[in-house]
Amino acid sequence: MTFGPRGTVYWPRIINAVSTTPSPASRPWALAVLLLTTGAVGWWGAMALITERVAKLLDPTHVIACDVNPLVSCGTVMTTWQASLLGFPNPLLGVAGFVAPMAVGLALLAGARFARWFWIALLAGITGAWLFCHWLAVQAVYDIGVLCLYCMVVWAAVIPLFWGLVLWMLARGLLSRPGGRAQMLGVALLPFAWLPALANICVIVAAILLAFPTLLTSLL
Repeated sequence: MTFGPRGTVYWPRIINAVSTTPSPASRPWALAVLLLTTGAVGWWGAMALITERVAKLLDPTHVIACDVNPLVSCGTVMTTWQASLLGFPNPLLGVAGFVAPMAVGLALLAGARFARWFWIALLAGITGAWLFCHWLAVQAVYDIGVLCLYCMVVWAAVIPLFWGLVLWMLARGLLSRPGGRAQMLGVALLPFAWLPALANICVIVAAILLAFPTLLTSLL
């Protein structure tokens, strides 16, 4: 504690806490918006699958909204073992898991800061989701032979979420030695984070079109 003019008392801890509060300009707005939007879209897709599954259980005559044709049928995919890999419907993982990026996005907008271990833990979870989505895509295209529309909505949310977070963390020095070449590479690539995400989606779309050559005409 120190004394200023006219007996004013200054508390160093309070002053330091205020001075280290991130200003609005320094907050990662783009990352926060990415986490919020992709988290919300993914959560909606997962919840839609759960809602349709419950409706089908309650009423066997219920027509699932994403049953478009024999090639695009969520109902068919729901009956496979891949749809309940851990013994319960896969979308439950999404309903619970997508809350995390949305919560982090809101916290960032509010000015929160997180430790390096927190970001690594978040990336580990999102990487698991990214790998799981690709496994499901391979199963749907090459084993089941049927596509799930709401599942693809989830894939489309997870892919940019993964690439955006990876490059942002790389640019912030959270995945390597701060100030090293890896961080410099991340800084250079971060403005183009949409490119690997787009390429990732294009590869999946190409695989789908090659495996289902009549898909487009069946949707007309």
